[in-house]
Amino acid sequence: MAPMLSADDAWFDLVPLALLEFNEHGRVLRANSALSALLGYATLVGSNLADGTQALQRLCGWDAPLTLLALGPEDAPLQAQVAQSRGQAAPVSLRSQVWTQAQAQPEQPRRFLCAIREVADSVGQAGHASGITSDADAAPLPDQAMLLHELSTILESTPAGIAYMKDDVLVRCNRRFERMLGLSPGSLVGQSLALLLAADPRIERAVTEAAVAVQHNGQHETEIELALPGHGTRWYSLSVRRIGASAEPLELIIVLSDVTRMRNQQAQLEALGRDRNLMFSLSGVGIAFVRDDHIQSANPALSDLIGEPDVNLGGRRLHTLYATEVDLNTEADVSSVLRSLGHWQGERALRITPTGQALWTEVAMRLVNPTRPEDGFIASFVNVDARHRAEWNLTLQADRTRAILDSVFVGIVTIDVHGIAWMNRSARRMFAGDLADFVGQPLSTVATPDLDHPFRLTDYLDSLEDGQSHTFECQVVGRDGRVFWVVGNAVVTLDELGQRQATYALLDIDRRRRAEAESAEAQATLQRIIEMAPMAIQLVDARQLTLLQANQASAAFMGQEPARAIGQPLEAAFPPERARQLRDEILATLDRGQAVHKEHTVNGRSGPQIWDVNYLPLSAGGVGSAGGDSADQLLMVASDITEQRAAEQARLEAAIAQREMLVREVHHRIKNNLQGVAGLLQQIAARKPEVAPAISEVVGQVQAIAQVYGLQVGTGGPLRLKAVVEAISQSVQRTFGRPIHLHVEGEPAGDWQLPEAESIPIALSLNELLTNAHKHGPGQQALSCRFVADEQGVRIDIRSPGRLAEGFSLDRVPGGVSGLGLVRALLPRRSAKLSLTQDGAEVLTRILLSPPGIHLLPTAPIQVVAGEPAGHQITLWPQ
Repeated sequence: MAPMLSADDAWFDLVPLALLEFNEHGRVLRANSALSALLGYATLVGSNLADGTQALQRLCGWDAPLTLLALGPEDAPLQAQVAQSRGQAAPVSLRSQVWTQAQAQPEQPRRFLCAIREVADSVGQAGHASGITSDADAAPLPDQAMLLHELSTILESTPAGIAYMKDDVLVRCNRRFERMLGLSPGSLVGQSLALLLAADPRIERAVTEAAVAVQHNGQHETEIELALPGHGTRWYSLSVRRIGASAEPLELIIVLSDVTRMRNQQAQLEALGRDRNLMFSLSGVGIAFVRDDHIQSANPALSDLIGEPDVNLGGRRLHTLYATEVDLNTEADVSSVLRSLGHWQGERALRITPTGQALWTEVAMRLVNPTRPEDGFIASFVNVDARHRAEWNLTLQADRTRAILDSVFVGIVTIDVHGIAWMNRSARRMFAGDLADFVGQPLSTVATPDLDHPFRLTDYLDSLEDGQSHTFECQVVGRDGRVFWVVGNAVVTLDELGQRQATYALLDIDRRRRAEAESAEAQATLQRIIEMAPMAIQLVDARQLTLLQANQASAAFMGQEPARAIGQPLEAAFPPERARQLRDEILATLDRGQAVHKEHTVNGRSGPQIWDVNYLPLSAGGVGSAGGDSADQLLMVASDITEQRAAEQARLEAAIAQREMLVREVHHRIKNNLQGVAGLLQQIAARKPEVAPAISEVVGQVQAIAQVYGLQVGTGGPLRLKAVVEAISQSVQRTFGRPIHLHVEGEPAGDWQLPEAESIPIALSLNELLTNAHKHGPGQQALSCRFVADEQGVRIDIRSPGRLAEGFSLDRVPGGVSGLGLVRALLPRRSAKLSLTQDGAEVLTRILLSPPGIHLLPTAPIQVVAGEPAGHQITLWPQ
């Protein structure tokens, strides 16, 4: 049960006007609930006025001290900041009125009553002004009269309807109560409750419920809706409170407060909240309300952005949504800007939960209350990932393009409205400076002083459309003072802002210019040399085979003046036979694509002339066609070498004659020396008969060698095989005194020759075989030696009486320095074969000789052209 109040206290507490009673000492005696509701303070009763003033100032932020309530003029204005207690952000305007209460006894302290009300604010929401007048200077009244006067004044000035009922009779009410019920003023006082209830069924229902509640609780509050004639539908707050503890009689205080405006505002707020929630949920932009880095609420769009649809993000920390590895913004930096400016905007990367990839969004943050950052902020997230990646790709492409341009050898310079904007590495090297040295400078900075320089006169850029180019050549001066030539193209394009800009591509051609000048000078020098050269030089068109150029020395080679043949085909420049020969050789040279050397023999006026002719194909890519380019010209150079050839032939013949003389002299001396050695050996054999057989064998070998050198004395070059066989047979016959019958057969017997390297080994082999036939052939019967020659080779058969041992084989004969062992070692294996067979009572020794150990002597002149240039003839005659 609530504590029971007296009628005075009930009226004081139920009045919706904020009331404050204090004494002259500043002590607050009492304050009603309306003052607590207005100021948000529980109670000030019992506190000093100064303490109460400080408390009120701390709570509501009054600008004027509270002592003005007692000392200031009536209806004094007050300014209160009640945002903390009432949830408002703007100051509230208050006004006060003060009354002096009557004193029952003079010695009692004076008491004051203060009413505080809210007046119209800047929005137009007016407080309820009253018509209370100040009575502070009136004569004192008795307590009851004063109380009645105060209550009547308060009742009529309050914006609420207040009535006092006793049992079923309305004792007293203010005019506001009657107007709220739509009744005429003064028509309800003294009426029964039944008449009041009959005014509207909803009043009857509300009062009935209130009476039941009052019976149990002593008070009751509710809200009812009334439709008043001419006023439309209004909402009232009904408050009923019982006075006293007894129900006999039942005394009630009824208070009606018009809450229509509050109801309308609440309805508007609810509609606004519904609209906000609808937009909040249907928006494609991610929105979140964040406080203390924790998401208080978020719409579904934000969950969709991070790849977690249908997930409530409430309670999650905001920084966990970001992909910190690619997001360069830090929470400290963002919070600092947000607190100082009240808002922050930028791009941040969110992490997509399923894949872990980064999603770039445009983030905007704004504080709910700029003066209280702790109240949180609203953050919106707009998906800009496609734009961000496109910008990143464009940036990457631009970096790649600049890297490629930095690697080329052509200087690239970009010009905007301010001057030079960018230069690649080749341009910086060309101008001998860094980019910072040229940024913002006109391109004419590197131009020569010429007034018509293309870097200075740029009118041609105005006539160029987007993508067109202008080509020029000019001289440029680098920062190092070097002056050089460049060839350039100027192209006009549009930049990312749509403004025209010019791009210059410059190629340093200074070396090419110098090379062209040097080439022209060299060409002129070469032309003079060609004209003065003693050799015939002609330039022939490779396609038409026409004579393009010929020097004066070509007259002897062509047989006519060169000027007459320029531009004519070969048939018109040379005699028919020579023209056909030259055409064939030129075509063969063009097919080979390489230089070719030939020799021509031409019948001149003084006899045959020998010309050394060289062909060299020329193409645009260089000499020859090795690069794949076909030759378009052919250079023909001819030199008369007739006298040179004759001099060479004379020197050759003299050298040959001298060599032959020296060889004959050497061979003669060798023969004499060998014969002297043989004579000495024979003398030794005569003195020492015990070694005579061995010395005789050595003497035979020396005589055989001497015979070979004797044969070479009168000849030069290879020896005839027939002469060697005859000389060896005679030498063996003289040595041993046994006759040898030599038979020569075959037409080409005298034409087979022995090379110098093979002559001595074969001569020694024949000497050993004849000596062996003499030793092993008993008696003094003549030995037979048969020389048979044909086109394939020579066969030599030696017959002697005797018989071979059983199982004899040449393969078993060991090597040695005499006999068959020496023969096997000396005979050439490729061109000689040896065999010993038993033929009746005789032993047949056979030697087969074939090329290349021997070769036939040619019987007629032979033209040898292999390995020699065409037209060069060499004649070999038999020796």
